Amino acid sequence: METLEQIKNRAELAARGAKIEIIVNPGPAQQPSFLIDNDHAVAVATFLRDHPAMSFDFCSNVTGVDWLDRVVKKTNKVKQIVDGVEKEVDQTSEEKIPGYLEAVYHLYSIKLKHGPLIIRMRTANRAEGTHLPSLTPVWRSAELQEREIFDLYGVHFDGHPDLRRILMWDEFKDHPMRKDYAPPDDFEWEPTAHDEVLERAKQHYPARPELDGAEKITSNQ
Repeated sequence: METLEQIKNRAELAARGAKIEIIVNPGPAQQPSFLIDNDHAVAVATFLRDHPAMSFDFCSNVTGVDWLDRVVKKTNKVKQIVDGVEKEVDQTSEEKIPGYLEAVYHLYSIKLKHGPLIIRMRTANRAEGTHLPSLTPVWRSAELQEREIFDLYGVHFDGHPDLRRILMWDEFKDHPMRKDYAPPDDFEWEPTAHDEVLERAKQHYPARPELDGAEKITSNQ
């Protein structure tokens, strides 16, 4: 497989105007991936699938990621006068990054036996701007997995052939894989009720009036 920089250059030439950024996964794996702008995502995906040197013909996995609003600290070297002498000192600044949702795709080439190549897209925000282009028209294996992300994270995949809930029922509110999701106190149905669920549910039980003396005697017989 070519290097990520070579693949990036090829893709940007094929999909004119595409913006592709190589980013490193912040997790322990530190595995780099492509961040693709949403307007050209389908064109870039089609190139990755169809170009003879790429032939990424199999999308093995699609997953969602929820990023809440966060503050990132950055340290830069700046020159300052210290005791009459110019020195380089560390200056720390904070950057506020608004939250967004991601869809991450793992691609392989069955034909050329290489991969994975990881590509990702980001929504504008976590509220009304949760739309991404569907890549199901490029890789059919993404269909059910994009539906899962829609169901559990609330990402709307524009161009998906059958975008509807797949795990939760149609009337279910909210998206349970979001990091700020608050589960209800009283579940409609719990096949194996755990202690924690039962304690929360008890808050919604109707209050029972105290039994009078006759009822107490009857109940003890």
